[in-house]
Amino acid sequence: MPHEAISVFDMFKIGVGPSSSHTLGPWRAALRCVDTIRRKTALHQVDSITVLLYGSLAKTGRGHGTDIAVLLGLCGEDPVTIDVGSITPKINAIAGDQKFRLGGEEWIPFDINKQLLFLYNETLPFHPNGLSFLVALKNGESWSETFFSIGGGFVVKEGENDGGKSPVDLPFPINTANDLLHWCMNGMSIHEVVMENENAWRPEAETRQGVLKIWNAMKECTYRGCHAQGELPGGLQVRRRAFDLNRRLVKDNVYHDYESWIEAIRAGGQDFKYILDWVSCFALAVNEENASFGRVVTAPTNGAAGVIPAVLQYFIAFCDGNDEDRIINFLLTASEIGSIFKKGATISAAMGGCQAEIGVSSAMAAAALTESLGGTQRQALMAAEIAMEHHLGLTCDPIGGLVQIPCIERNTMGAIKAITASQLALQSSPDYAIVSLDKVIRTMWDTALDMNSKYKETADGGLAIHIPISLPEC
Repeated sequence: MPHEAISVFDMFKIGVGPSSSHTLGPWRAALRCVDTIRRKTALHQVDSITVLLYGSLAKTGRGHGTDIAVLLGLCGEDPVTIDVGSITPKINAIAGDQKFRLGGEEWIPFDINKQLLFLYNETLPFHPNGLSFLVALKNGESWSETFFSIGGGFVVKEGENDGGKSPVDLPFPINTANDLLHWCMNGMSIHEVVMENENAWRPEAETRQGVLKIWNAMKECTYRGCHAQGELPGGLQVRRRAFDLNRRLVKDNVYHDYESWIEAIRAGGQDFKYILDWVSCFALAVNEENASFGRVVTAPTNGAAGVIPAVLQYFIAFCDGNDEDRIINFLLTASEIGSIFKKGATISAAMGGCQAEIGVSSAMAAAALTESLGGTQRQALMAAEIAMEHHLGLTCDPIGGLVQIPCIERNTMGAIKAITASQLALQSSPDYAIVSLDKVIRTMWDTALDMNSKYKETADGGLAIHIPISLPEC
């Protein structure tokens, strides 16, 4: 079996909320379409572009901002660097002027109602998250490209192979948890194995710098979310809760930077309820930012972006983890667990329900925390298994197709389960474990295949149909 090479920077991507599969993925697909136009012809030769959204992208696309993401991608905007405050004015201008600057260079006409189509009753066979770009040239020629957003911001073009031979020769090729454990038998920790593999892509110093950039994006998002108040967009009238919870926990004191804020949190003590409230606050903060088209990190997805930052903040604030090396190691370990889930199952809610997002993120965080607290490699894998085992069958049924209810609160649950799973693993002997991580990943995939499509990010079942709302047009 060929080994798919997935880097830490594939699992953790800086982007814009609210969804990695419905926002970041389509955004990247649109950018790839612009690149294709440049290679095939020239931007000024384009007469028109029509976008077709299929399956889950159609059914929950408005709530997830798929239409917005596609337009921004066609405009050549970068999800990593765009000023998130400029998004709404840009989209309003396109809707009002009925045109946009393709690739940021050439104006083309665009009627959102006629050229960005939600095909609610059509699904492409490869994946529920499909979208096509129909490009018409001024000389009368035309062509199309179809992409699939397969979860976590990963995008595959129709006809491309998502797996196959690794583009690099990894010293420690890994597809399964057993593969990982095999390479750890020589005494290497999980994060050491991951770093050796990352060295096949780039120098270690570059990897460390990149991982710290990921961490900085996570902590800035957490800090922003804890200090932003108001109502989330979308029509559900969901009020931000992290702001009020943070304010109560810091007793109305004001901290103007992350470092002084985290020091104040650390000084607050080790009371169980106090720690529990902070873990919830961290997770709420990230996913409220995500729901507001804020800048977040896929971990491994946007909808589950709050779990790993919350557990890492817990490690920093309450477990003496505020050290660059320990933070880097935490994220390297978490990324490897996520990549094993992607290879053996899925990290797409449209394929596997919310077990593929919150469940996977909880498993990633549990393993990373366990190793960071001194657990063995087997205990880390055991923690990941425990965390996923208690998310099996979790459905994805977002109300109004918005990544708000129940998504935001689920991040608090995933973070707390990760900490609990870590504690259980640290107090257990993995030699007597009945269920392995590979077995639970296989079970998760079997469950995903059996799960009714209405519970896979379509908003056709569960809470989504019991609390229906009408969303505004793009």
